[in-house]
Amino acid sequence: MKAAVLRAFGAPLEIETVSHANPGFREVLVEVAATGLCHTDLHFMQGHLPVPVPAILGHETAGVVLAVGAGVSAFAAGDHVVGCISAFCGGCEFCLSGRPSICEGGDHLVRTEEEPSRLSSDGHAVTQFMNLSAFAERLLVHENAIVKIDQAMPLDRAALIGCGVTTGFGAVVHTAKVQAGQSVAVVGCGAVGLSILQSARIAGAVDVIAIDINDARLETARRFGATASINPTGRDVVAEVRALTDNKGVHVAYEAVGTPKLVEQSFLMTRKGGTTVMVGLMGDGARIDLPFAHFIAERRVMGCDMGSNQFRTDVPRLVRLYLDGRLNLDDMITARIPLAGINEGFEAMKRGDGIRTVIDFHG
Repeated sequence: MKAAVLRAFGAPLEIETVSHANPGFREVLVEVAATGLCHTDLHFMQGHLPVPVPAILGHETAGVVLAVGAGVSAFAAGDHVVGCISAFCGGCEFCLSGRPSICEGGDHLVRTEEEPSRLSSDGHAVTQFMNLSAFAERLLVHENAIVKIDQAMPLDRAALIGCGVTTGFGAVVHTAKVQAGQSVAVVGCGAVGLSILQSARIAGAVDVIAIDINDARLETARRFGATASINPTGRDVVAEVRALTDNKGVHVAYEAVGTPKLVEQSFLMTRKGGTTVMVGLMGDGARIDLPFAHFIAERRVMGCDMGSNQFRTDVPRLVRLYLDGRLNLDDMITARIPLAGINEGFEAMKRGDGIRTVIDFHG
């Protein structure tokens, strides 16, 4: 099969022919229909976060089951599925307490050293990224890395649910538990930020404030339901958010960029008892400086691992919201490219062009 392989950090991905093994115990082989380009992939490509190379990145994906291995009963050939990086073991403390997104049983999801690698090139193992490796024509995954969806759902839109949309939705309904009538600020209006914004609207937030230095993205945010938008360039964005909320601040502020200074800014936007949720991904060495006095009024700052999702239930719900016309995914896809155009797609991402680029494997 064809795949985009990371062989050196900071270098373009290389389109190569690689091999996959046959499905083993509890494994599923999937023909990939579409995979989104996510900023998380770019972090690993640039070496900001570690991954053994060579590796096949890609994790925001959807496709059709080709075959299943022994022990698989929940999937069959022809099923439409969405992949998720929050693959779960089902038996650890966190899985059993309803928090599978921070599962500790990852060793149960990969092959042992005695087994052949799921992915290889010229007889040498290739690293599988986040239990998926979706910049390839096929996936060979543990069954707990995918979820079955309604076949009425277009697979290119379904791919978005695999990461960005689930992260945004979960950050609202699981991580911060936004309630009807509350106020929300979203710093960074890319795919994840727009998903947070839409989910906050669906949850009943009355003030949904979009913040971004890209005016085109702010315009998109308004179409997606933002009640106010702010370009912070040369402005006191904290004062403006407070002015929009009776000088109290928002109940929940989301930092969806991945910059320590913006986390501090988001924190200062919150009211007494408010919550700041760090959704944007940062390098391992990032540090955040926050003023202690604001914590006295019971403000809190939270991490967020892919929206604290429960993807086996979240993804079908998001599919239903899309099919019912309540979740806008159509306007999030701003470019479709073949696998061969993946490097150009990431260059566009670096420039801030568009919202989400999707690799169309059948285009």
